[in-house]
Amino acid sequence: MNEALLRSLTPSVLGILVRRGADFAAAEDAVQDALVEALRVWPADPSPSSECGSSGGDPIRDPKGWLVTVAWRKFLDATRADAARRRREDLVDEEPPPGPAPAVDDTLQLYFLCAHPSLTPSSAVALTLRAVGGLTTRQIAHAYLVPEATMAQRISRAKRTVSGVRFDQPGDVATVLRVLYLVFNEGYSGEVDLAAEAIRLTRQLAAAIDHPEVAGLLALMLLHHARRATRTAPDASLVPLAEQDRGRWDTEAIAEGVEILQTALARDRLGEYQAQAAIAALHADAPTAEETDWVQIVEWYDELARLTDSPVVRLNRAVAVGEADGPRAGLAALASLNDTLPRHTAVAAYLHERDGDLTTAARLYAEAAHKAPNLAERDYLTRQAAGLNARLSR
Repeated sequence: MNEALLRSLTPSVLGILVRRGADFAAAEDAVQDALVEALRVWPADPSPSSECGSSGGDPIRDPKGWLVTVAWRKFLDATRADAARRRREDLVDEEPPPGPAPAVDDTLQLYFLCAHPSLTPSSAVALTLRAVGGLTTRQIAHAYLVPEATMAQRISRAKRTVSGVRFDQPGDVATVLRVLYLVFNEGYSGEVDLAAEAIRLTRQLAAAIDHPEVAGLLALMLLHHARRATRTAPDASLVPLAEQDRGRWDTEAIAEGVEILQTALARDRLGEYQAQAAIAALHADAPTAEETDWVQIVEWYDELARLTDSPVVRLNRAVAVGEADGPRAGLAALASLNDTLPRHTAVAAYLHERDGDLTTAARLYAEAAHKAPNLAERDYLTRQAAGLNARLSR
């Protein structure tokens, strides 16, 4: 069974059911039931070379059409159990004959619906992974390390929330991109590689809409993902960018990301994801950490700060200024920022270390370790503090 094929067909099949008049929540349940049925009866290779298959293992001529037919029947079965008799009879009369699925692709509308502003970020992420990504509730729950029942309730609430939203209502691309970036930043846990899934979904979105920021996000994901294998040591400890083995970076992903980014930038409609991707591309382009073009990176952070007015961007810019113009210039840039910002103390520690003030740096590293958002960062910062204290005691 080609699970990747099933997941790629999920959004278009769901879109067809909704356009036929099915309520979104009921349609999504019916599509999931159809996917389960396909996993049960489809052959290992459902190649489109003969008539629609059966449990005997015959190839599937039209996998999408098969899923639409089965999902619609599942929807009708559920409707017969729950709806009034008159509406049941109307829906049965409306059932289209089996045949090729319509060519219309509602994938983009599904992205908009699953990232609707009325949803919380966590609900939008879960609904996107289920309705657009084709993941099961169990897979999503394992990926986010929550009980399956909890995730099922989250998805059910999300479906109820958007059930009244018109399917052809214009959506907000920026909201969709934020949801996809949230998925990407979860990385990998359980049996689902969420970073790879986010890249797949962003590729799918890029095929559905010609938008430079969609391309910018895809480029950013590819450039970050190219370094994934080098971000942690065998003992799972963090490896800073400057110490990563660049010979192990995925050069094909980097080349693809740079090409996508260059095409997007040529359209002269700069957005925050393109700016972030440009920064990532400059890091990827440097043969060694010492050869990084920090001056250009500062310029891109200036653009990014103009676009977002984000204090986190300005925090990262302070690091880049410290590399381009020296640690004291970085500390001066840092001084204008609120010291309660996440990782502010860690940045201050790094810049003081670069400036030779090891006593202050060691104290700040230890303080930052207590504030670290996860165990890996805490261990890294603790080791930095211990290393400096060892040097000071000699």
